[in-house]
Amino acid sequence: MILGMRTVIYPVSDLQKAKDWYTKVLEKDAYFDEVFYVGFQVGGFELGLIPDGISGIAGSQALWGVTDVQFELDRLLKFGASLLEPATEVGGGIVVAAVKDPFGNRFGLVHNPHFDCNAVR
Repeated sequence: MILGMRTVIYPVSDLQKAKDWYTKVLEKDAYFDEVFYVGFQVGGFELGLIPDGISGIAGSQALWGVTDVQFELDRLLKFGASLLEPATEVGGGIVVAAVKDPFGNRFGLVHNPHFDCNAVR
């Protein structure tokens, strides 16, 4: 039984630079920091980085919840991300967007007013 997103892992070619970038983006330090894996806790979920990987936008396409998609999109672009998909309302008040991080990975954003934080376990 699938319970919901728990972890999204991004392969990166430079673990230190990726850790630094995601520390700025997430505004928190990694809770797990080893040469083989760096993990961040984000709203009950985990964003993981693995070294020596091949980055790309065709792999995992996780969407990370935010309260204001355009604000966060602008913030990510300021930190060196590249625009893949502008903020778009897709129905029901749900807004999505995506960037390519400096390491070549897709980083998706979503504001979903129907998401129930109390359902996270």
